Amino acid sequence: MKKINILWIILNLIFLIIFNVLFFALGGKEHNTSVWMSYGFIHFAYFMMLLTPLLVREGKSSTVFGYALNSISATYFFIQLFTGIIFILVAPEGINTALSVQLCIAGLYGIILVSNMIANERTAEAEEIRQPQIAYVKEASAKLKSLLDQISDKETKQKVERAYDAMYSSPVKSHPDLANTERQILQSIKELEREVSAGNKEDAISIANSLLLSINERNSQLKSMQK
Repeated sequence: MKKINILWIILNLIFLIIFNVLFFALGGKEHNTSVWMSYGFIHFAYFMMLLTPLLVREGKSSTVFGYALNSISATYFFIQLFTGIIFILVAPEGINTALSVQLCIAGLYGIILVSNMIANERTAEAEEIRQPQIAYVKEASAKLKSLLDQISDKETKQKVERAYDAMYSSPVKSHPDLANTERQILQSIKELEREVSAGNKEDAISIANSLLLSINERNSQLKSMQK
């Protein structure tokens, strides 16, 4: 086991050790049900705070997801710690009040935590869908931009530049029905690269014109799909 992991385990055990030493040293082992119940709720809240990082959805926004969930669990722990200590000190004979209050706090915590986890899942799924869409425009624009630097012929460069401008200004958001069209556009860019490298002016201009039409057609179809 790595040293850093051992240090984290020690750090996490500090609260449990201090709390339990004080609990048994000051109060002994004889307690009523409401006290033991509060004791259990405090430990539950603490373990949930430690386990929350395992519930964070992996993805581009993991840091944001983690901060939100960790804050929720930390808030619940401190509220439960405060509430639990009060019930431990008061030690009511009946369990109804202690159970109701702490169960309501735990229930509210569960609702907020799970709601945030659901929201994080939806956000992460939207990001996973959006990433390939961003990659399409970004990749195609970068290739056309690089190609422009290689072209010396004025007419060819003008045609490719028009295709680049259309691609660069294309909407990032896409649609599954346009996947084939977008693949064909990327394939056309590869063909354009070959013709430019070979110095075939007429073929390069022809492909650049077709490419511009395809890009505009893709954007037009996307616009109609979003209505």
